[in-house]
Order: sequence, then C-alpha cells, then structure tokens
Amino acid sequence: MLLHQGIGLDAFNALPERKAVHALYECCNSMTMARHLTYGRPYSNHDGLFRRADALLFALPESAVDQILDACPELGRRPRSEKSQAEQCALWHDDAAVMAELAESARAYASRFGFGFVMYVGGLDAQAVLSAMTDRLHNEADTERKVVRNELAKINRSRLERMLGPEGGYQNW
Repeated sequence: MLLHQGIGLDAFNALPERKAVHALYECCNSMTMARHLTYGRPYSNHDGLFRRADALLFALPESAVDQILDACPELGRRPRSEKSQAEQCALWHDDAAVMAELAESARAYASRFGFGFVMYVGGLDAQAVLSAMTDRLHNEADTERKVVRNELAKINRSRLERMLGPEGGYQNW
C-alpha cells in the first residue's frame, strides 16, 4: 500500500526532496529513479512525470532492473502482505486447478528467466495471467527482459497515478 495517495501534482512538486524521493521510491522501487524523478521537478502535468519515469526506467542498466525485480512480490502476493500466496490466490480466483497451474508456470518462469513473473494485471483474472505467462515462457531471454521493462513501466504509471490522484486534483469539500 502506498503511503502517499492522491497528494496532487502541486503538493508533490512542493514536497521536500527527502519526502519526494520516499514517495517516488514507493512507486518504482528504485532509488536511482526516485532521485532522478525528484531532481526533474517541478512537473507541469502528470504526463511529463510519466514520460520521465519511462525514460529513466528504459535507461537503467540490467543490474538496476534486477534490483527492482527483487522488490516485486511473488505471484499472487502483495508486498508486505501477511497472507500467504495460497490465501491471496484464493481471493483472486476460486478455481484450484487454474491456481495450481499458475503456481507451476510461475516456478517454470523463474527457473527459465532467473526472476519472478512480473505483469501489470489491472483487473485481469488468473486465467488471463496464466495465458500471458504461458505465452511469455516462449520468449527468448532478451525479448522477455524488454517485456518486463514494459510491464514495470505500466506498474510504475499505475502507482504514480495513485500517488498523484486525478490530473485536476481532488476537490476539497
């Protein structure tokens, strides 16, 4: 769960450097990206921040991406969640056969590529994730690394959007 949610672009731009880095680290799990995004302030609109985040992510060396991947939760589990993977998956999908196949595919994926499966799920069910993972298991390692960066970019954008809130900000009632 992000601590900084719906703070608005103006408030984000005005945060002290240390707090801005913290808020951005929560979104991207990369101190390098968080610092460079902070140094790019002020942003005139959300899209400027999103574009800069994408550019930084795609410029990172593989070792930095590996550090981000290490911070990603295992499939079916949220970061810092007290619930086991099985409990989380049961909440996600009640088809035990699909969940067992998903867990087996996740092990095969990690064995093949050396890191856990990463995908922006955005409301997809377990069957759709399983299909995507099955397809991605056929990728060459270099291709999969590119796909992973694209998925990380989607995850970052989702978290940045949550951190900022709507473009026009929330109306104070």
